[in-house]
Amino acid sequence: MKLLRLAPENTKFPFMRFRRVSYPFSALMSLIAVALFVFRGMNFGIDFAGGTVIELRAKSGAAEVGTLRTIGEGLHLGDIEVQAFGNPADATLRFGLQPGGDVAQQAAVERVRGAVDAYYDLRRVEVVGPRVSNELVQSGTLGVVLSIIAVLTYLWFRFEWQFAIGAVIATMHDLLLTVGFFSITQLEFNTTSIAAILTIVGYSLNETVVVLDRIRENMRKYKKMATAQMVDMSINAVLPRTIMTATTVMLALFALVAFGGQVIRSFSVAMIWGIFVATYSSIFICSPMLIYLGLRNEDADKAAQKHETEHKAETAVSARDEAAAAPANPPTAAEKTPAPSRKATTKRATKTRPA
Repeated sequence: MKLLRLAPENTKFPFMRFRRVSYPFSALMSLIAVALFVFRGMNFGIDFAGGTVIELRAKSGAAEVGTLRTIGEGLHLGDIEVQAFGNPADATLRFGLQPGGDVAQQAAVERVRGAVDAYYDLRRVEVVGPRVSNELVQSGTLGVVLSIIAVLTYLWFRFEWQFAIGAVIATMHDLLLTVGFFSITQLEFNTTSIAAILTIVGYSLNETVVVLDRIRENMRKYKKMATAQMVDMSINAVLPRTIMTATTVMLALFALVAFGGQVIRSFSVAMIWGIFVATYSSIFICSPMLIYLGLRNEDADKAAQKHETEHKAETAVSARDEAAAAPANPPTAAEKTPAPSRKATTKRATKTRPA
C-alpha cells in the first residue's frame, strides 16, 4: 500500500532564484502592513475597547449560548460575546461601548433585559473598561521579546549566527503581515487573537528550524557544493514534510472556521493566514538570508578555487605544448616530394655518354 504523498519526491525546484523577487515583495507587504496599522488601525474587541458585562442565569434548565448569541445579534449592539461559565445555567453576555455615552449604554442594557427577561435572570450588570490592562499588555510584549531573544541565543549556539538572524527576521516578517491582515480585514482583535499570534510565532519558528537543520546537515555532507545549490537541495528535501504539515493544520482550521462559531472565528482565520505566511517565510525569507549574510562553506570554496586554478594551469600547459610541437612554416608540396639521390643521377648520365 502506497503512502499518501502531497508532493513528489526528489524535486529540484530552484527556490533561490526567486530571492531577488521575494525580498522586494515582502518588504513592500511589510510597509503596507505598518501603514495600515498606523492609519487604519485595528478593530479592537471588548477586551481592549471596554463595554458592558451582563451575568445571566437561566430560570429553568441550562443556558443556551447559541440562542443568547442570536438574540444579542438581533439587537444590533455591535460585537456580542456570549460565554458559558460556572454551572450549566450561568452565562455572560458582553457588548461594546455604544455611541452616545452613558445614556446610550444604559439603554442598551435595558434592551438586553427586555429580550431575555422571560427566560433569564440578570444577576449582575457591570460596565467595564478594557479587560486587558496596560500592565498585561506590557508583560505580554516583554514575554514575546524575551522569547525571541531566547530563540536567537539558542540558534546562535546551536547553529551559526547567520541562522539565528535569518530566523528572527522571518518571525518578525510573519508578525508584521499578521497585524496587517487584522487591519485590512477588520477582524475583531481580542485575547484569542493574541493567542493566534503567539501560535503563529511558534509554528513559524518550528518550520524555520526544520529547514535550517537540514541545511546544516547538508553543509557537512556536500562540502564541494555551492551554497545556493545546497540550500535549494535542503528545501526540496523537507518540502514533502512541510506541505503535509501545513495541509493537515489547514484542514483542522477550516473545520474550526466552519463549525467553531463566532467566538473563535478571529483565531481560526488568523491562524489560516499565519500558516501560509510562516511556510512562505521559512523558504523565501529565512533561507535566502543565509546567502546574503555570507554563509559559505569554506572547504567547498577552497576546493572549488583549487580545482579552478589547477584546470587553468593544465589548459595553459596543453596550449603551450601544442604550440611548441607545431612547425613554424608548413612544408610546400615541392618540399614534401623527395629529391632523387646523387648516385642515381650520375649513373643515368654515364649511360647516355657517347662512345
